[in-house]
Amino acid sequence: MLSSDPRGLAWGLLGVAGFSLTVPLTRIAVENGAMSPLFVAAGRAVVAAVLAALALALTGQRLPNTHQWRRIAVVTGGVVIGFPMLTSYALTMAPANHSAIVIAILPAATAVVAVLRAHERPPTPFWVAAGAGTVAVMAFAGLRGGGAAGFGRADLLLLGAVVAAAVGYAEGGLLAREIGAWQTISWALVLGSPLMVTLTLVSLADGPPQGGVTHWASFAYLGIVSMFLGFFAWYRGLAIGPMARVGQVQLTQPIMTVGWATWLLGEPLTWAVFAGGAVVVLCAGTAVRVRRN
Repeated sequence: MLSSDPRGLAWGLLGVAGFSLTVPLTRIAVENGAMSPLFVAAGRAVVAAVLAALALALTGQRLPNTHQWRRIAVVTGGVVIGFPMLTSYALTMAPANHSAIVIAILPAATAVVAVLRAHERPPTPFWVAAGAGTVAVMAFAGLRGGGAAGFGRADLLLLGAVVAAAVGYAEGGLLAREIGAWQTISWALVLGSPLMVTLTLVSLADGPPQGGVTHWASFAYLGIVSMFLGFFAWYRGLAIGPMARVGQVQLTQPIMTVGWATWLLGEPLTWAVFAGGAVVVLCAGTAVRVRRN
């Protein structure tokens, strides 16, 4: 039986708490066109890339080799470009609490990608739980949208974001064993910075963002915490471990996110959100637990 180091759980919970604000604050940043989704997604990556470059330079990190750069590119595509870009556009159309429930399948999706990447052969209950979670997400999205026809563009973008993040997390988890956890996300940010700087400039072509203090504060949080510092706490918790126990802390993220959405945005906590979240988290938790066992 695994014994838990309270420091690992504390750091892991701190990282997840930081990530839990990502969806509500993205919603605030893009609300009513205050900031364009492209600016929010690309600009926050640029902010994080500057911090990452400073951290790498100040600690004298060695450059990854050619093979590692290819794998870093996968992480970049998933968590630096794919997830922020897709969620930013989705949140111009979908409430934060709705988005949080769809994204709640991420731990199970990451486990599936990790299984495929490592050529594992998990037991049948793993696939049943992962499949049930996917069905639950699609049913929740459809019911919230008024039936099957209600599964719309925002939900497709959110599911695309889940796939992108799952691939980035799974590859990043393997790569972190070689070059270090925070180094992995830092190199991924630096690698993606030329593209994200370009996209930020493109987003400014029609003029600067018109957001107020709240919008800029949300944007700053997304760049500093969601894209950078949150990974420090999360990966530190996983490093202290045990990884199997600390990793399950991520299942609390959608619960926190729904709470933030209710408090910050005034979004109602309906029975559909409560029931949908419970089912999705249960399925994701089962898939993660079965694989780790």
